[in-house]
Amino acid sequence: MKNIQIDDSLGVPKYRQIINSIYQAISTGELKVGDKIPSLNQICSEFELSRDTVMVAFNELKAKGIISSIPGKGYYVNSVDVNVNERIFVLFDELNAFKEDLYTAFLNALDDKTTVDIYFHHFNFQVFKDLISASVGRYTSYVIMPATFDFTADTLAALPEDKVYILDRLKDDLAKYPVVYQDFEQDIYKALSDSEEMLRKYEKLIMIFPGGKEPEGRMLGFQKFCEQRSIPFEILRSLLNRTIKKGEAYFVPSDRNLVKLVKLAAEQELELGSDLGIVSFNDTMLKEVVAGGITTISTDFAQMGQTLAQMITDKSQQQISNPASLIRRKSL
Repeated sequence: MKNIQIDDSLGVPKYRQIINSIYQAISTGELKVGDKIPSLNQICSEFELSRDTVMVAFNELKAKGIISSIPGKGYYVNSVDVNVNERIFVLFDELNAFKEDLYTAFLNALDDKTTVDIYFHHFNFQVFKDLISASVGRYTSYVIMPATFDFTADTLAALPEDKVYILDRLKDDLAKYPVVYQDFEQDIYKALSDSEEMLRKYEKLIMIFPGGKEPEGRMLGFQKFCEQRSIPFEILRSLLNRTIKKGEAYFVPSDRNLVKLVKLAAEQELELGSDLGIVSFNDTMLKEVVAGGITTISTDFAQMGQTLAQMITDKSQQQISNPASLIRRKSL
């Protein structure tokens, strides 16, 4: 008990005095990684404190990674890095070039007293649930990318509500959480509306929409734009058995289909931007140079990462739509 000091005369909350005592013992070398600290019951009995008071202290120390618990044995020092103010759990769907831009911008916008652990669920709902379950109580903030999953509220209910931030998609069942999201339907509709004049040079607009992990809002926004302006259009699931023709403009969420289209255009000697149009989604540096430059409709992923970091720093509860735009290059 020598590591815990509680002074009733101080104007400092008791739970904070417990935390400060652990920090002090670590700083002086009295506590090292692997050392056991006094139990919850011992501290309650010694200082006549409620269990809730001690649990508040222990939960904060656990969230910052300073201590960890072993069921049936007690609490142990897990880290001596007492300079960490924030410990953030980040759960992405997958890692790709544009998500890497988002993550890098997020990290760069945080201070050096913040640590971040990143995980991926790869669109597997069981993995999603297991990772969240294993993270409970270990972090000061939780960034969750639910992707295509619906009805995740019960899973997220295990996390402290005021520490959860949703990323990328606005979900009806998660409306109570702060979020930085893409408005997929509105983003493509606005991008096409702003580019209507250049699109009119094509006889038909075609979207290759495979479904699955792709946001349905993109397809709906595309369809809405074409129908309102009486522009001939088609929505296909794949390019299988498709013969591309001069005068068509293709919208391709999948980078795999993007590569196929570029190859097919070259084989048929169709010049991109005049004979055939191609618009991709989610801008990357590679798309700036492929086939002379691929036109994209993309949100600003760096801005998304910066906004998310600011929300966590400010403990903001906002719901923010991230800006998107059409970036015109040779392919349109």
